[in-house]
Amino acid sequence: MNSDNLDKTLILIPARMASTRLPGKPLADIGGLPMIVQVALRAKDANTGRIIVAVDHQDVFDAVVAAGFEAVMTRVDHQSGSDRIHEALLKSDPEGKAEIVINVQGDLPTIEPETIRAALRPLENPDVDIATLTVEIEDEDEKLNPNVVKVVGSPLSGTRLKALYFTRTTAPHGKGPLYHHIGLYAYRRAALEKFVSLPPSTLEKRESLEQLRALEAGMRIDVEIVKSIPLGVDTPADLEKARRILATKA
Repeated sequence: MNSDNLDKTLILIPARMASTRLPGKPLADIGGLPMIVQVALRAKDANTGRIIVAVDHQDVFDAVVAAGFEAVMTRVDHQSGSDRIHEALLKSDPEGKAEIVINVQGDLPTIEPETIRAALRPLENPDVDIATLTVEIEDEDEKLNPNVVKVVGSPLSGTRLKALYFTRTTAPHGKGPLYHHIGLYAYRRAALEKFVSLPPSTLEKRESLEQLRALEAGMRIDVEIVKSIPLGVDTPADLEKARRILATKA
């Protein structure tokens, strides 16, 4: 990516300290570093733009800064990661230089840098407001699992879909691939600002899927198909798995 694009892109990583299943999750040790720092290192390797961690606790702020990354303190009462990154965007780039914002979740310590870069590709089309990622489902159990969010999309190419819907049910019906949504987003700045200004939508509340708010408002979401799902760390078992994965890469 050339330097002009680097200057126009922000990677924002929301880090929420409160977690019922894994208290203090951003500071959990993985390979001698806090998990949030491991995520920032993966973002650095992606080489797509300035990196800022949006935190809600002083200890996380201090850990991020000590590792040489930028941190922005945000409110503790945000309802979603998109609200948190929007506050961080306004604080860190009040002049509006950044045109694209990549939201990398703070609990993806093993994410491949190429996966982060892949989220930018759909935005090469100026008609696209938001880009996200998916992978084809191969496990039959995942097809029926409501915790696995599916993308229903119209194929644009062998590696891209135009999102029509996101759902927890098994869809679409009939023969053909099903796709597991990966919750990493790249927003045009104007799209993020519009999105957070909208009230929760009917289908969003019914499915408990925030991205449906954008579709109901007529915003276009294109989805890049990638090869693997990054491990999200939500439980102590996930944490141990992340430690093993990174230990093999050390």
